[in-house]
Amino acid sequence: MSSIALLVFAGHSAFASSTFSSMQVIQQQDTTKKPAVIPQDTSKKVIKAGAEKIEYSAVDSTKFSKDKSIIYLYGKARVIYQSFELDADYITYNSKTNTIFASGRKDTKSNKYLGKPIFKMEKEGSSVADSLFYNTKSGKGTVFNTFTEQEGGFFSGGQSKKQPDNEINVKGITYSTCDLPHPHYGLFITKGIVTDKQIITGPVYLKIEDIPLPLGLPFAFFPKPNKKNSGVIIPSFGDDATRGFNFQNGGYYLILNDYWDAKFLGTIYTRGSYSTSVTSSYKKRYKYTGNIKLDYASNRYGVEGTPEYTPRKDYSIQWVHTQDANAKPGTTFSANVNIKTSGYNTNTAGNNSYNYQAITENILSSGISYSRNFSNGINYSLAATHSQNTLSKDVNIVLPSFSLNVPTFSPFDSKKRVGDQKWYQKITVGYSVVATNSISTKDSLLFKQESLNHLSNGFQHTVPISVNFTAFKYFNFTAGANYLEKWQFQSTRQVAIKGVVQNGIVQPYRTVLDTVDGFNRSGEYSINMGLSTKVYNTAQFKNLGNLKAIRWVITPSVNASYRPDFSKPSFGYYKDLLYQDGTPVRDEIYNRTKRYSIFQGTTYGGPAEGESGSISFGIDNTVEAKVYSAKDTTGSGTRKIPIIQGLSINGSYNFLSPSFKLSELSFSGRSQFTDKLGFTYDGSFSPYAVKDSLISSTEKVRKMVDRYTIPSLTRFGFSFGYSLNAEAFKAHNQNVDNATKQVQKAGMTPEQAAQLQEVSNDPNAFVDFNIPWNFTFSYRFDYSKPRTAFNSTTTNTLNFNGDFNATPKWKIQFTSGWDFKESGLSPTSFSIYRDLHCWDLSVHWIPIGTYRSYNLTIKVKASILQDLKLSKQQAYYTRF
Repeated sequence: MSSIALLVFAGHSAFASSTFSSMQVIQQQDTTKKPAVIPQDTSKKVIKAGAEKIEYSAVDSTKFSKDKSIIYLYGKARVIYQSFELDADYITYNSKTNTIFASGRKDTKSNKYLGKPIFKMEKEGSSVADSLFYNTKSGKGTVFNTFTEQEGGFFSGGQSKKQPDNEINVKGITYSTCDLPHPHYGLFITKGIVTDKQIITGPVYLKIEDIPLPLGLPFAFFPKPNKKNSGVIIPSFGDDATRGFNFQNGGYYLILNDYWDAKFLGTIYTRGSYSTSVTSSYKKRYKYTGNIKLDYASNRYGVEGTPEYTPRKDYSIQWVHTQDANAKPGTTFSANVNIKTSGYNTNTAGNNSYNYQAITENILSSGISYSRNFSNGINYSLAATHSQNTLSKDVNIVLPSFSLNVPTFSPFDSKKRVGDQKWYQKITVGYSVVATNSISTKDSLLFKQESLNHLSNGFQHTVPISVNFTAFKYFNFTAGANYLEKWQFQSTRQVAIKGVVQNGIVQPYRTVLDTVDGFNRSGEYSINMGLSTKVYNTAQFKNLGNLKAIRWVITPSVNASYRPDFSKPSFGYYKDLLYQDGTPVRDEIYNRTKRYSIFQGTTYGGPAEGESGSISFGIDNTVEAKVYSAKDTTGSGTRKIPIIQGLSINGSYNFLSPSFKLSELSFSGRSQFTDKLGFTYDGSFSPYAVKDSLISSTEKVRKMVDRYTIPSLTRFGFSFGYSLNAEAFKAHNQNVDNATKQVQKAGMTPEQAAQLQEVSNDPNAFVDFNIPWNFTFSYRFDYSKPRTAFNSTTTNTLNFNGDFNATPKWKIQFTSGWDFKESGLSPTSFSIYRDLHCWDLSVHWIPIGTYRSYNLTIKVKASILQDLKLSKQQAYYTRF
């Protein structure tokens, strides 16, 4: 009886996608002769079955045969025997033969079969059948036309028979992940035997819409353990326009222990390219979770015998580790490593994904960190970071970095203080120290001795002292000092070389920098004070239609600071710059010998040159309107519209600078008028005049002059984004957030990582048929013209994407943009999705550009059968 409940394929990936129809079996009827019956009451009764008891009840009626050997239960009948529970519209029990029979009934009005038997045994789930027999003495049972769910799969139709040794014989059973009573597809098992640990079948074949396909096996053996098993991973097949046909991602899955597994995969191409990967996932509940992925690829392009046919070898290292928040309160450890060779993405077509975002990814970064917080607020952290630009091939590695922070405290205050704080009791002091060991080089030189010789390291200590209070009721006053001390294990020396020609122009000199090992320290300090307030302005309107009021909040601030000149010889942080012959280089700005910092190019640098006594000033503006709203639910009948959010203007004036005392005036702001439309803008003005000078008969240069003039715009940026359907934008973000939360909560498996990356990179990867349409675009404009430049530069970027439902089951998506520089479309792609209930059909097409390609896939939705799919792709990406 429990046979069907035991029939589980343990999530075996070989059964990826199919659609079977259940085999209908003629309903079995109880053919025993029914003697005259005696009506009984419908309360729960108990009878003996050997040494065991049988509980039974019925809603309509309970009847007995004349010799009382047969019990007839009508209407919502129920029988409980040991761990066996049975509900049906009609149940009989024959004490002579020890047989229970159950069936439904056919409704004459609706012509439907109602009240089917629902049975459950031990810890297994419930199953539904047309009818069944069960022998309480032998333990044998026969089930006709069952329907049961097991771990995301459904078994339906056919017949199953339970033997006394707990083996189950099945016949005509259909397995599918389609949840319909009559599934679209399925694996049809003609006959088989189910034991506690395995399933052995006879002929098995695939059926789609009741049509048997010539895809089957004469026999099959499936392990049915209660835990994951190691096993072979069958490769998929494909082709590449240059590398040839391939056997892709075949290998072996290995269970190392209860917390750790590994997957070994390989891909081979007919024209000599190949790749291998090792993916290992680990998880310890309530402790940590993560996965490691190592990839190595050797790709050949071009024709054999040509230089392009030389193997291009690349590797990738990826590691994600997440610690459970409750594992060790106060401590955290996390890792997110993404290291690749500069040619990995382009040479492997984005790890054979042919995804445009993956192929063109050129900024990589990694981080591993550990931190601990103490109860008194002190905290420290250790980290290792990596950043890489695959275009310039620059690599920056920090290994390790350390930081310690002591929270600010009031040394002159007391916990036993009575009354308000005195001004000196408000003085606070803090402390922090950071230390790093770093290297910056090219990726090809990363592990070579010449790069290791250029390690840069040091410590930086910071002691801030501050006090703040309210002055004259409306002003916030702050004052403080800051001490900064640096310990570094390298310094530099510079020599000037005369008569250098660069770009055909003779330069006065150029400097040569030499690094000297050895401990050096520097200390510097500064003092500052500041004043800020807020000014509120509100204008009320009675006769301007829906506009009721405008509110303008102005936040002006002024700060003064002083820092001594640490370039004086007495400090020892600067040296005179000399030519090779020992003569000094003249500094026209300070009207003395030019100096250079011995800390230039080191990890933390050194004190700045020159004395500084400056005032910085700024003003921040916020403007919002209050308008009438019929949809308001707060009771005021109005709503607020932000017109300007954070429009700030900032600058500074250094009284002690020998020239160019006033800095550039910068501004930035944003405006978010609706949920669909928002703007950001920023820029700067220069207040200085310029002067052109001839350096030859055909060339001239432009220099700034220390003389004020009408401010000139030197930089301006403007961007905005707009979504015609805000709900679609929110749905996409919610999908990404949910995936991220799932990753953080349960750990990132390779499948989750792939799904999250796809949804995050591709705005159209999230297909929601509940949203009928969407169109989103973004635009960015940048203008730049430094005061010393003759010509300005402008850049324009326009991107747009969207989708629409052609029918309730067809969705079409697109992504594109406009390249203003080339006056043409930027990389463009189209996607078509078809919802086939338990199947998905998708077509992805890039019609133009270097990466034009197409990919057609039809697959089962259920992840348990993720390998059951048909895929056809043609990639022009690697053409030669």
